[in-house]
Amino acid sequence: MKKTTLLALAVSFVLPALVGANAPASPAALADAASGGLRFSIAVTKFENHANYNGRFQLADTWGAMLTDSLQQSGHFIVLGEADMRGAAMQEQDFAKSGRVAGGDKAPATGFMTPAQLLIKGEITNFQTTSGQHGGIGIRGFNIGVGGDTAEINAVIYVVDSTTGQVVASKKVIGTAKSSGVSVGFSDRDWGGDLGGFKKTNVGTAVEQAIDQAVAFIITQIPNLHWSGNVILVKGPQVYINRGSREGVAVGQLFKVGSAEVLRDPATGETLDVSFTEKGQIKVVSVKEKVAICSIVSDEGLANGMSVAPLTP
Repeated sequence: MKKTTLLALAVSFVLPALVGANAPASPAALADAASGGLRFSIAVTKFENHANYNGRFQLADTWGAMLTDSLQQSGHFIVLGEADMRGAAMQEQDFAKSGRVAGGDKAPATGFMTPAQLLIKGEITNFQTTSGQHGGIGIRGFNIGVGGDTAEINAVIYVVDSTTGQVVASKKVIGTAKSSGVSVGFSDRDWGGDLGGFKKTNVGTAVEQAIDQAVAFIITQIPNLHWSGNVILVKGPQVYINRGSREGVAVGQLFKVGSAEVLRDPATGETLDVSFTEKGQIKVVSVKEKVAICSIVSDEGLANGMSVAPLTP
């Protein structure tokens, strides 16, 4: 088959993909993403680019955007905006308090920013792409040619406890992608918000592969972390807690209620253990976004403000 015919076939496949790259997720996919267990709030901090690469392509920024999106799609976390987004939100709050904007319920209020329990930071240690393409054409930042190319990205990710600032887990991840024959190659341009288009390239495939490894690792750390909430109201046979569907609470879950004391190493601040004095147990009967209503299973002095923790077998 002639090269021109191969290129025509490649264009016929790539261009429709570009049109549908930003299509919204299906309801089924969103339902699957929301089926995670108890969730922690998490934020991605700016990754450092220590790879020997200084092209127009913003490697660290693109990595951070894709990692934030993948954590959100996993359904296992309450994903907060990156530092620049949160900074912009605080500026809007300050602007609303300046007296120069209209009042009312549309003005952002202060004092309600969700804090991140976990921070994800890291370093990109290696990035390389080689191309064996010959001939070809360029379309919207894509190099479509006959031959093949290889991309590899290496990174180290760190899971940081925002309370102590300590690294609680770390992992090296590697993403590679190879193609042969008719291939969609990488163009060194500023991809901006065109993540859908970027993912169609070999480099995008390698980055996505590495990020999938990173997200899977972060999820495995959840059982090692202390999850808790608080009783906000005891009203007759019902107990209200400040955790809801946003945090992964579901109808039928059992929690212990009491006083919790975190035992920390005085030298490092590291959590050594959590001492819990149980005063009762509750069962979730109704869940809203940020609140769960529970029935009392046992009561030895339940009161407002007490700590709530998962009841493990």
